Amino acid sequence: MTVFSELRMRPATAERWGWDASVTARLVTAGVVIFTLLVGANLATPIYPLLQAKLGITALDVTVAFSAYVLALVATLILAGHWSDHIGRRAALVLAVLVGLAGGFVFAGADSLLMLSAGRALQGAAVALATGASSAALRELLPTRPEWASRFTLLASAGGVAAGPAIGGALSVLPGPTSTPYYLHSVVLVGLLVPLYLLKARPAIRAVAGPQPLKVLAPRRPSVSSDARGAFWLASAVGFLSFAVFGFCLSLAPGYFAQIVHADSRPLIGLLAGLTLAASALSQLVAVRGRFVVPAGLSVLAVSVLLIAAAAEWSSPWLLIAASITAGLGQGVAFRTVFNDVAGKVEAARHAQIVSTVYVITYLGSAFPVIGLGLAAGVVGLQAAVAGFVVLCAITALGLAAVALRSARG
Repeated sequence: MTVFSELRMRPATAERWGWDASVTARLVTAGVVIFTLLVGANLATPIYPLLQAKLGITALDVTVAFSAYVLALVATLILAGHWSDHIGRRAALVLAVLVGLAGGFVFAGADSLLMLSAGRALQGAAVALATGASSAALRELLPTRPEWASRFTLLASAGGVAAGPAIGGALSVLPGPTSTPYYLHSVVLVGLLVPLYLLKARPAIRAVAGPQPLKVLAPRRPSVSSDARGAFWLASAVGFLSFAVFGFCLSLAPGYFAQIVHADSRPLIGLLAGLTLAASALSQLVAVRGRFVVPAGLSVLAVSVLLIAAAAEWSSPWLLIAASITAGLGQGVAFRTVFNDVAGKVEAARHAQIVSTVYVITYLGSAFPVIGLGLAAGVVGLQAAVAGFVVLCAITALGLAAVALRSARG
């Protein structure tokens, strides 16, 4: 089938030549697409101070632009999170890459907060289209190893978010620091369209018959089976907390970290901003099991975020690095466990829809808490606002650890 016939949800009129890729190649392709889109969505992290100076915007404006990405991502997950179940994983990934290309070009040429927000919104829509599709594809390709499917999903996601700031910082030393990173990223996205187009795609898991197949793409009310409901809400809550911490790392943290390390090197600040997410990604490669993994991981996260604020108080770069790493490790182990639990309890035909719903709640953690942090920073200053923010995160993490502990003992 061609991409166009998949988008129309019509059978191909004739068999065409295509790349009959191996399972390994398909795994790599699905992971690389979501990884690359998330890299592009986070290239701006170390560039935000430059954009503030160039466009004359405030810290609150930065959080607004950042949250435009999250809100568009959430809206697209709600409206189109189930699409890949019907049009096929390949077609959804192609759409995601095309929308990502548009977002990168708009952001690169932005000369106002409105254009920044529009570019970020397109990037959010692209990531949303790829989120459910890539996760579902990985699970379908590893039917007997669901835990590794979850690990690959989170490794690609957290890895992309972590790599974005580091790559953005490195590329920002080139001429045109606010646009060149996006033009180079666009070249990579165009390159990804080639294997996606050539790939001999597998049929959609919920093929549609009838004269009006597009009706199945209409938005639908999220629902979760009773067997998966408890796991769903715990995974969503842990995800919300995780992305509140990540949202801070990717928006206001560059300026905050610069004060701690007394440096203005964009590559260095990009590395520090992505450190927590890099540790979260690497934790997916570590096999940690046991009934108390989730409460232990959340407790480590709670202590670590408090130490990030302490690092600022004591002007300790080494404490900042250590706390950032342990925060990512604790979050990564806890979120992987609860994510794998809910993914394993969801029926295959609704996997993309339910995983997308988990991410709806998860990504909201990068919106409203971060906007609140930006508002507080404008009133009491960045350091005081971050101190209050990490205390709230630590209390929430300990509360969720208590819930998970009660569940583990039950």
